[in-house]
Amino acid sequence: MTTTPPLTVSVVIPVKDDATVLIACLRALSLQSQRMLEIIVVDNGSTDASALVATRAGAIVIPELKRGIAAASGTGYDAARGDIIARVDADTVVPTDWIETVMEEFDRRPDVDAVTGGAYFLDGPTWLRRPAALVYLGAYFVFAGLALSHVPVFGSNLAMRRQAWVDVRDEVHASEAIHDDFDLSYHLGRRHRIRFLVRLRPGISMRPLFDGKGRLRMRRGLHSVVLHWPEELPLLRFLRRLALRTQMR
Repeated sequence: MTTTPPLTVSVVIPVKDDATVLIACLRALSLQSQRMLEIIVVDNGSTDASALVATRAGAIVIPELKRGIAAASGTGYDAARGDIIARVDADTVVPTDWIETVMEEFDRRPDVDAVTGGAYFLDGPTWLRRPAALVYLGAYFVFAGLALSHVPVFGSNLAMRRQAWVDVRDEVHASEAIHDDFDLSYHLGRRHRIRFLVRLRPGISMRPLFDGKGRLRMRRGLHSVVLHWPEELPLLRFLRRLALRTQMR
């Protein structure tokens, strides 16, 4: 009787001048209940000690000089050797069972190719954390979901089968002008099933609300939507996915 070997997981973290928050991120990953195959930190031109912090924590450090999270993430995904490619941001602090939850879901659901989830804020005024997370993440999942006609992935908290990445890697846009999570969601969602897991919920920093880049993020999100039109209009995507599910029955 043969047994299926356990899934292996590579974690990719794109960074740029994130040394301070990266310490907590890597520490949380070191405390996981299930071991990872590797942690890959992609240094997108940092001028601080991000690469040194990653090296000292035992991570693999890969430089990526092309600017932008999309380019840095793609470089990490390409380098990953695990069956599952997980992705967090430098300010993500995952719970101790995060990798275990990811592995269990993919093992239990062979029809699912990507999983994602929400998050809560670790910092900022205590009274503001819960409502701010609800508005910030709620708006992303609702409006992105309407544009995509399926669940979008959230870059601070996602995992996908390596084969799914191989399938879409030549389609994604590694450009600073696009919203990388949104763009990846477009291409994954064409042929692959994405599942939202309520229990997959790490902590993240509230800094996106106060870094002055809110308008830039909205512009990138809008550009990502228009870039995929007209062939990726929500109704057309919905009909294609409906036809695909019908064929699979």
